[in-house]
Amino acid sequence: MHSLSFKVSTHYCARCRLPGPESEPRPGRVGFGFRSFRRGVRVAAESERNGWSGSRSSSQSPGPGPRPSSFLSRSQTYALLKQQMEVAAKSEDYEEAARIRDSLKMLEKEEPVLWLRRLIKEAVAEERFEDAANYRDELKEITPHAFLKCSSDATTLGIWVQVRSVYIEGRSQPSKGQHFFAYRIRITNNSDRPVQLLRRHWIVTDANGKSENVWGIGVIGQQPVILPQTSFEYSSACPLSTPTGRMEGDFEMKHINRLSSQSFNVAIAPFSLAILGDDDFL
Repeated sequence: MHSLSFKVSTHYCARCRLPGPESEPRPGRVGFGFRSFRRGVRVAAESERNGWSGSRSSSQSPGPGPRPSSFLSRSQTYALLKQQMEVAAKSEDYEEAARIRDSLKMLEKEEPVLWLRRLIKEAVAEERFEDAANYRDELKEITPHAFLKCSSDATTLGIWVQVRSVYIEGRSQPSKGQHFFAYRIRITNNSDRPVQLLRRHWIVTDANGKSENVWGIGVIGQQPVILPQTSFEYSSACPLSTPTGRMEGDFEMKHINRLSSQSFNVAIAPFSLAILGDDDFL
């Protein structure tokens, strides 16, 4: 499991300063929405030199090996069909788009998870909230982690970490088991002391229950200093062999206005990597 970094054409933080030879970014505010992230950001994918290299360890849930479930193969087919339907609609081949739409509906009826998601979405749109709650409870019984969102936030000692992930269809090939997810992180220092990000630790788990622990120095090759009431943002990516997964971890930081300051860990709350995404769910 590897990670690719993004070179983002916007400034990463407002009034934060970076140690080393980099010039100080101009003051400004970077939006955290993914519409601009998906469409407006120029990216150059590269193997992250200081990224997912370094110490790693993998673990797997009990059993003889990964056992792909029927839901995995059907969700891969579902994602592929959605891509094909969008292509057909853009090319104005509406007969083909309608045929694929009907195939999607049939697939949803055959797979309880997809079908319940469809029923929840329709119930919410029609304001049948009692029905939506019942469908939600059924879905929780089938897949306890189905409601993990593609975004998360957590605060530790005044350091607020927000994350949001998105599935990049244009760089994924579901038929080959290649799923590409990008994620954007904003770190806001709401404390009254400047902090420096020293190291990162990620736990990446795919849909088969296989986990990988990854440790690295800084983020995207930097160890940024974040002043009080300012933020630092960056973007990166993670390819998976399964259509869903999850990430969580922590940043090691220290206060820089004290001599011999001990480092502390800042939590990155769990978030989902999912081809369906939150928008397709509700």
